[in-house]
Amino acid sequence: MEGIASEMYNLLNETKIAFTVPIFGGIPIPESVVVTWGIMAVVVLFCAIFVRGFDIMPGRLQTAIEMFVGWIYDFFTGILGEKGKRYIPYLGTVLIYIGCANIVGLFGLTPPTKDLNVTAGLAIMSIVLVEAAGIRAKGARGWLKSFKSPMPVMLPFNILELVIKPLSLCMRLFGNVLGAFVIMELIKAVVPLIVPLPFSFYFDIFDGLLQAYVFVFLTALYISEAMDTE
Repeated sequence: MEGIASEMYNLLNETKIAFTVPIFGGIPIPESVVVTWGIMAVVVLFCAIFVRGFDIMPGRLQTAIEMFVGWIYDFFTGILGEKGKRYIPYLGTVLIYIGCANIVGLFGLTPPTKDLNVTAGLAIMSIVLVEAAGIRAKGARGWLKSFKSPMPVMLPFNILELVIKPLSLCMRLFGNVLGAFVIMELIKAVVPLIVPLPFSFYFDIFDGLLQAYVFVFLTALYISEAMDTE
């Protein structure tokens, strides 16, 4: 058990370095960055392959892709309305990335979302987009006035939300992915045969995709709130 505990401690506290770029005294490249590059390359490659040969009369593959893209647009349009359609490509891209990042554990890779730097970066980008959407919808003056809504006494709490929202997005995704990763490592260490399979299906697939859904769902809600001019 001491060996398992030691391994878990290393998983929680060590950021794995994939390689070091030999310039400026050495620039360490974390494993999470390399896996992210791989996910980006695979997604771009699949897009390039799957969209070729699209026809007016779609086949099964084209129908499946169109249904998935249609679901993304319908889902986010239901939250954001017609005015928020411009933000759907970003939300869809983040959904696909986080979904892929959370299930790469099935292929023996460490999920990039287990790295707090990755989830923090995603959260910061999303909140910047949220505030930009608010400025675009209300104007700079209206955006500033919204911090006093519904009454001036709420000003410090609304300002505090600028920190709370990205922190919530970041820690929710990071905590769930890391927790699932640790549980799976414990199960594999204690009962390495057969038993981990159903747990892997839940933690690596269902829970991973669920966390991707929750992240973009909350981001879309924040954008909708920021665009609300009433």
